[in-house]
Amino acid sequence: MISDPAFYAVAIPAVVLTGLAKGGFLGALGGLAVPLMSLVISPIEAAGIMLPILIAMDMIGLYAYRGEFHRVNLTILLPAALVGIALGWATAAYVTEAHVRLIVGLVGFIFAARYWLTRAHRTAGPDRLKGTFWGMIAGFTSFVSHTGAPPFQVYMLPQRLPNALYAGTAVIFFAVVNLVKVIPYAALGQFNAANLSTVAVLIPLAPIAMLAGVWLTRRVPQDPFYAILHAALLIVSGKLIYDAVNVLL
Repeated sequence: MISDPAFYAVAIPAVVLTGLAKGGFLGALGGLAVPLMSLVISPIEAAGIMLPILIAMDMIGLYAYRGEFHRVNLTILLPAALVGIALGWATAAYVTEAHVRLIVGLVGFIFAARYWLTRAHRTAGPDRLKGTFWGMIAGFTSFVSHTGAPPFQVYMLPQRLPNALYAGTAVIFFAVVNLVKVIPYAALGQFNAANLSTVAVLIPLAPIAMLAGVWLTRRVPQDPFYAILHAALLIVSGKLIYDAVNVLL
C-alpha cells in the first residue's frame, strides 16, 4: 500500500472530484484523477488504482439513474467504444500517454472554447457517424488514461439532454467501458497487491462523492448545468495539454 502522505493529499481530492463528475455534475473533471495522481506516482500505477474505484462509482450511478438513459445514443456509442478499447490494448506498447493527452486536450479545449466564445447553444440530435467516431475515441482514451469524458462530451453536450438523462447515459456508457477494461488491465499487471491495498483505503470516498454528484445534478437548472460541464471540460483539457507539453518538450 502507498504510505506517502503527499499521494493522499492529491488522491483524496482526485477521488472526490471523480465522484462528483461521475454523478453527473462536473463532467470531465473526473479526468483529472490520473493526471493529479501522476504528480506523485506513475500514470500507469494511477490508472490501475483508479479503475476499481471507477467501477464502484459506476455501480452506484447505475442504481441512482436506473431507467434514465438515451437508448439511441448508447446503441451508437458503445460498440464504437469497444473497438476503441481493443485498439488501446493492441497499441499499449506503442502509443505514449503524452500524445493521447495532447490530442484529447486539444479537441476538448477547442470544443469548450467555442462554446464560451460564440455562446452558440444549438441543439443537435444523435448522429451515427459522429457518435461512432467519438465513441471509438472515448474508448481508446479511456483505456489509455481514463480520459474518455472529453470525447464523450464533444458528442453528447450539443444534444442538451435533460440533466439526469445525460448523466444516466454517461453512467451506463462508462460502466460498460470500465468493466471491459478489467481484462486487459489485469493482463497488463495493473492489479497488484500494493495497488489494491491503496484502493481499499480510497474506495470509501466513492459512494459519498458519487451521491453528492447525483444530488447536485438533479437540482441544478439545465443552463447552469451545461455551463458547468463546458467549464469543467475547458479546465481538464487545458491541464491535459499542459501535462503533455511538459513531457514532450
